[in-house]
Amino acid sequence: MNFLRRTLGAGLPAAALAVILIAAAPAVAERTEPLPEALEGVGITERLEAPLPLDLVFTDENGEAVRLGDYFAADRPVILNLGYYACPMLCGLVLNGLVESLRPLEWTPGQEFAIVTVSIDPRESDRLARLKKQTYLEEYGRPSAASGWHFLTGDEAAIAALTEAVGFGFRWNEARQEWAHAAAIFVVTPEGLVSRYLYGIEYDTQTLRLSLSEASAGHIGSTVDRILLYCFHYDSSTGRYAPAAANLMRAGGLLTVIVLGGTLATWWRRDRRRRKEAT
Repeated sequence: MNFLRRTLGAGLPAAALAVILIAAAPAVAERTEPLPEALEGVGITERLEAPLPLDLVFTDENGEAVRLGDYFAADRPVILNLGYYACPMLCGLVLNGLVESLRPLEWTPGQEFAIVTVSIDPRESDRLARLKKQTYLEEYGRPSAASGWHFLTGDEAAIAALTEAVGFGFRWNEARQEWAHAAAIFVVTPEGLVSRYLYGIEYDTQTLRLSLSEASAGHIGSTVDRILLYCFHYDSSTGRYAPAAANLMRAGGLLTVIVLGGTLATWWRRDRRRRKEAT
């Protein structure tokens, strides 16, 4: 609950904090009391394996028209981040949490995966997107990530189509002059299918790594990553990968056979060598 302590310490408005708590605990029993009017329609509806509309056209941080599908390549998963650049608090916390989880990861955007950050506010400009990109590349500390982390703006129709595809509900709060939205990032396969929802404003590095490896169908990551993916399954109630008992038992049995076989083979080789020396 480190993200909750940091959020409370940052003085996040109660309405925004409520959205974080709702989104960060999707497995909790359904609410029986109605949401505040300001939060109606706000939250995440998981649509795993839903296809993203890759033909949507947005504007990148350089003012160029781009297709969403331009950022999807064979064997390379994508982290999708939705928010808005003028957000006074929550979006910055999400991006800060993402950067913190990326730093220990040896993979870099533009190489093993890509990041696409999209503004949900159709009024925002590519200039604002460019400034936000500069800020977070400096925060990340890896200049080479510039080719793989993209900050987009778009019109209302494109934004609505993308947010609908991933189940991202948001709403304009007229009184506060802010967008109310949930805190989450989305891991997407190279084919553009939603693979994983990671909630809150703080993301465990191993969970992010395994999510990316899983989304790439094991094409990125080491042998250890593939073993972990076999032995661990994503637990939506905790937001992390947890041991899968049956697979752990199979893996343990296989490891026992390998170790036993290796030990017996060593003994047989030694025995044969002694017999040869004796003759």
